[in-house]
Amino acid sequence: MAEDPQRNFRSHYYEKVGFRGVEEKKSLEILLKDDPLDVEKLCTFAQRFPLPSMYRALVWKVLLGILPPHYESHSVVMGFREEQYQDLLQALQVIRFIRDSTQQIWIYLRMFQLESGILPRRPTQLEPEDKVFIAIAEAMEEMVENDVDAYWLGKCFVNQFNTKYGDSVPHLPKSLEHYLNLEDSKLHTHLKKCSAMNKLPYDLWFRCCFAGCLPESSLQRMSKGCWLVLGLLSVNGRQWVGKRRRTSLSPAKVFEYRLLR
Repeated sequence: MAEDPQRNFRSHYYEKVGFRGVEEKKSLEILLKDDPLDVEKLCTFAQRFPLPSMYRALVWKVLLGILPPHYESHSVVMGFREEQYQDLLQALQVIRFIRDSTQQIWIYLRMFQLESGILPRRPTQLEPEDKVFIAIAEAMEEMVENDVDAYWLGKCFVNQFNTKYGDSVPHLPKSLEHYLNLEDSKLHTHLKKCSAMNKLPYDLWFRCCFAGCLPESSLQRMSKGCWLVLGLLSVNGRQWVGKRRRTSLSPAKVFEYRLLR
């Protein structure tokens, strides 16, 4: 079939002015019709475009390995995931680590600790990695509709990040200083002069991927990409953090889903 020049012109024009949502959604729907799903193509799409909210949870679960590429297995596998969730919940109740009054986010944390073999003998003060998990799990809870999805997405996201990018986090402060100097040299100089650069909570920002620091609506579009973009986001997010204005996320446009591959 010959391509419609009217449509090509319109699509090109919309892309130039930043309106690409309709074409992106149609392209994703075509990919989601494949059975089995082509994970590599979904990764490529998610790297290039933001995911429509109605398909985000499904794509995330496939890319994170929570669901297999075959649609016929989805209901069975999610049934197993829910059973595992309930088993963890019951185990924590039996050993009296959680109660009916325990906040849901703390239940996620104790489940994660139990599965990872790091559940403390008694509730203690939160470790830095616990705070990271809580921040990410809270963000996931805002993005999905049920507790099972929130736990599995949070758990797999944290594990994926730690496995692929955990060793790179210590290098990100240098990247932050480099890009901050390029984007706003006056601010960079000021922060250096008043010795504020070393006081910034780098480690928390980077390890939690800005969960708890930026609105969930922004985080939904940032769950992709190269770890280096965390440094870019620190620079670009200064308007929201420092001036409490809407964050400009233009550097994060390149940050959608390489993390989930």
